[in-house]
Amino acid sequence: MSTIAVLSGDGIGPEVVQCAVRVLREVRLDVECVEALVGGAALRAGKPPLPDDTRALCDRSAAILFGAVGLPEYDSKPLAERPEKALFSLRHDYELYANIRPVRVFPGLEGSSSLLPSLVQGLDLIVVRELTGGIYFGQPKERRTAADGIEEAVDTMFYRAPEIERIARVAFEFAQQRRRHVTSVDKQNILETSGLWRQVVEQTAQSFPAVSVTHLLVDNAAMQLIRRPAQFDVILTENMFGDILSDEAAMLTGSIGNLPSASLGTRGNGNRRFGMYEPISGTAPDIAGKGIANPTAAILSAALLLRYSLDDEPAARRVEQAVESAFRSGARTADLARGGARALNTTEFTDVVVARLPR
Repeated sequence: MSTIAVLSGDGIGPEVVQCAVRVLREVRLDVECVEALVGGAALRAGKPPLPDDTRALCDRSAAILFGAVGLPEYDSKPLAERPEKALFSLRHDYELYANIRPVRVFPGLEGSSSLLPSLVQGLDLIVVRELTGGIYFGQPKERRTAADGIEEAVDTMFYRAPEIERIARVAFEFAQQRRRHVTSVDKQNILETSGLWRQVVEQTAQSFPAVSVTHLLVDNAAMQLIRRPAQFDVILTENMFGDILSDEAAMLTGSIGNLPSASLGTRGNGNRRFGMYEPISGTAPDIAGKGIANPTAAILSAALLLRYSLDDEPAARRVEQAVESAFRSGARTADLARGGARALNTTEFTDVVVARLPR
């Protein structure tokens, strides 16, 4: 029996994670999904964003299925007192340095994209984002009052060569199994960290002679994702650039509610890797509690959990095929419905996916 820590969190997190858990239990009878508080839900219960009992559950689990954290009422608080602190702590403490974000346009969803259908038809790329370094974790990070009495703030972008090499290897390994091309994104013309980034990526590429590598400045990469997204296979990027570009890439699929993610680290056992799996759509407080959230990203995150942490490729493919079949049948949530098509609510869409799981 494999224990999965279910940290649903805030906003639409509980709604979509419940759907993912339902699908997970349909394809694997030997998983125990145990829920615990995190983020704003924990703060409202008088606990820290990542309570000790939640951390203890994660310690004994094979993987974490995560929802979302963040509530407007905490936006003015320091980071240590905000729901987002839990997410950063999990990434840092479990050294979940490799964030994998598959970006795929399912057949039938081309008309839901922000771009022309001809530009996104068959789109299939992966964003590999470094997750535990860069400006989000560099020190010093603070707001302060200078000697002249003026308020100022500083965030530090910091990378060491081994951090870059290990995430580059992840990207090249993925590319070897796909179309053998890595696009490394940086800002080498301005940032010293990007100069080191490009140097280490070039050195790492020598160990993968079958994979070609292209370097793009981040502003050009953002433009090219809109101009000609099909040119990309694996996009390799540091933390902040990857955060921005993957959200942009999500809209190519029709909705940010479609994009799953896996955050993987060094802890593992054989082919299995401990990881945290989450939709990238955030808490979406404007639609929370209405039952209309798109559960696709959460369900596909459960598929990634099956693939990487439970080493169950057949079950992962069953889930992905069921989602594709649901879209082919015309099933749409409100964020994807076009032309007067009926929008399914969160539960109804999940019903369609479950009914179409290959037996």
